[in-house]
Amino acid sequence: MQFQRKVLSNGLRVLTIPMPSFSSVTSMILVGAGSRYETKLNNGVSHFLEHMAFKGTKKRPSALEISSLIDGIGGEFNAFTGKETTGYYIKSSSSHLELSLDVMSDMLRNSLFKTEEINKERGVIIEELNLYEDTPARKIHDIYESLLYGDSPMGWDVGGRKDVIRKLTREDFISYMDSLYSADNMVVIVAGGIDSDRAVQVVNKFFADMKSFDIKGYKKVVEKQSKPAVMVKRKETEQVHISIGVRTVPLNHKDKYALSILASILGGGMSSRLFHEVREKRGLAYYVRTSSDHYQDGGSLVSTAGVDPKRVDEAISVIVGEYYGIASAKSADQITNKELKKAKEFIKGHLVLEIEDSRAVAGFYGFAEILENKIETPNEYMEKINQVTLDEVADVTASYLVEQTLNLAVIGNFSDGQRFEKLLKL
Repeated sequence: MQFQRKVLSNGLRVLTIPMPSFSSVTSMILVGAGSRYETKLNNGVSHFLEHMAFKGTKKRPSALEISSLIDGIGGEFNAFTGKETTGYYIKSSSSHLELSLDVMSDMLRNSLFKTEEINKERGVIIEELNLYEDTPARKIHDIYESLLYGDSPMGWDVGGRKDVIRKLTREDFISYMDSLYSADNMVVIVAGGIDSDRAVQVVNKFFADMKSFDIKGYKKVVEKQSKPAVMVKRKETEQVHISIGVRTVPLNHKDKYALSILASILGGGMSSRLFHEVREKRGLAYYVRTSSDHYQDGGSLVSTAGVDPKRVDEAISVIVGEYYGIASAKSADQITNKELKKAKEFIKGHLVLEIEDSRAVAGFYGFAEILENKIETPNEYMEKINQVTLDEVADVTASYLVEQTLNLAVIGNFSDGQRFEKLLKL
């Protein structure tokens, strides 16, 4: 899969990824802006702003006008916000590329931010936050990262706090955009049935006169953990949700490939160690999975599960035991060449399935550009996975599955985490 990278005179980066067999195209804009750039006074503004982009512009004054336009070409449009990025995209027939880029540039540059629309959307945002609160399988990740990063922008919920959401004004949105939505802090990605030269011309038409300026920085993560930690969110639930993990490495670290393989071996599928031990063998959980997650200046390998409240101690002990077993490299627990090969094929196979969609392709290339300032193609990534050796997986296992950086987050009807602390001893 070939791509082309261009930088416009204003610093805006443009990535085009032709997919000749496709009749559709995804147009995506990624901005180096997210909740880690917020303060306590505007926590949630990144996510709220993403919602407001669809609420009317000077050229298209209402949300209905924008949605009717995209619906009228049979397109899909949406946006997303993370801690380090915000993204907007439209997926449509390739013949409507120009309209898609016109609409998105209009939203980013000419949004009205009407007070009445802001006031209506507050309720939508708060209900979205309520939804997440009532979805502990999703919320547990927020609790886990709050434990990792504490009372800092990286530890706050991306959606923000309700008391802040109720106070945000039009001026807050404008000020936030003026601090981060610089042309050279954005990437426009066009993936699908396109001609690269033509796509760059269209991007240039709608984005070339955007301004670049000095952007706001972010507070870097400081890793100081020296002993296991527990955080409990008390909530009456039928199922207790837990996340158990360790601190690892940033996004651009060489160990991320071996860590991905380790995550796959531990909890990457229905034949993984944790799925077999926690669910199939003991019946402790409905879901159990492990992921290797990375930010620009930090990372974590974490296993998440929804477990029987009466057997939560056993579930935690089993997961910690699996960590200990694989880290101590006892003969019975050592990773085998068969496991290594299966994990590699699992990762590569899932990536192949994922990039059959132009939106996933746009995201794959766009996130690499905006967060790492370098692009590794899917084939290059898979080759890096292929090159990981058994010794390298053993090295990251011994280096990162250590007791002092072990963290446990819990959502369940418990008053505190003291009862769980003794279970985190490797």
